[in-house]
Amino acid sequence: MTKAYGRVGILYGGTSAERDVSLMSGQGVHDALRSAGVDAHLFDTGRQDIQDLVSAGFDRVFIALHGRFGEDGTVQGFLELLGIPYTGSGVMASSLAMDKVMTKNVWLQAGLPTPAFAVVTNEADLNDAARVVGYPLMVKPPHEGSTLGISRVNSPDELLAAYRLAARYDDTVLLEAFVSGRELTVPVLGKGREVRALPAIEIIAPGGNYDYEHKYISNDTQYVCPAAVDKAQTVRLVELAERAYVALGCEGWGRADFMLDGAGQPWLLEMNTSPGMTSHSLVPMGAKAAGMSYAELCLAILDTARCKIAQSSVTGSDGV
Repeated sequence: MTKAYGRVGILYGGTSAERDVSLMSGQGVHDALRSAGVDAHLFDTGRQDIQDLVSAGFDRVFIALHGRFGEDGTVQGFLELLGIPYTGSGVMASSLAMDKVMTKNVWLQAGLPTPAFAVVTNEADLNDAARVVGYPLMVKPPHEGSTLGISRVNSPDELLAAYRLAARYDDTVLLEAFVSGRELTVPVLGKGREVRALPAIEIIAPGGNYDYEHKYISNDTQYVCPAAVDKAQTVRLVELAERAYVALGCEGWGRADFMLDGAGQPWLLEMNTSPGMTSHSLVPMGAKAAGMSYAELCLAILDTARCKIAQSSVTGSDGV
């Protein structure tokens, strides 16, 4: 076993609605790192006591968790307290990016294009919010990923059922203007001035329905990588993906999701700070198009593992 990374923990599984996807991602990362000679070990935060991270003796961890209690800053904060270097974004960036509403607010402040939206917390306000956004629209739980709880709503009579589906996953529900066009995603690696986007990927799902089934199970979805867009549009997508990533304070790796409307305008939908690493996943696809194998991608991400908050020693109860 190579000693360069020490003992490496792969945090996977977890307790979120995306547990099954995380199990696949973590296993893939584990196998790739082991094949590269890394002393890697799986750690299921949904089945093992999180306190056992203290005694596991990990020198660094690769976070392959998706969704709540893994991608949202909670595990990141725990690792900061333990002083264990970890992959991906820090506490604040993870928390912001996990919240689609806060993400959109940050992007709007930064002058980045994202579809119009409204936030609803009860059924009484639903119709008024939908009229403001306009039909058709998307109804989403703002703290979930993998398209869980998401519906397209074409008319008022479909709205309540879509809201109730999203409300199963979240206390607040996001209503977002529907953008008709092409679905694209751009993986991003690095931090600060070292940020670089990988080739864009176009997703062509049956009937335009890129749901959980077509993401992780079915083989019917087509992926075009690099996406068939002209040079100017490619430059624009890369610029927006990198700006969106930096605006949220992301680091390590991430993935910016877009819709490209009929006029050629890209619209940012969300930023994933712990993207999937399954056989169907998009970041490995972009990396491959850039000449990087799956194992090389895992090692490149592992190279970035660090604690993001400066550690200081406490010398007294009054902090002096």
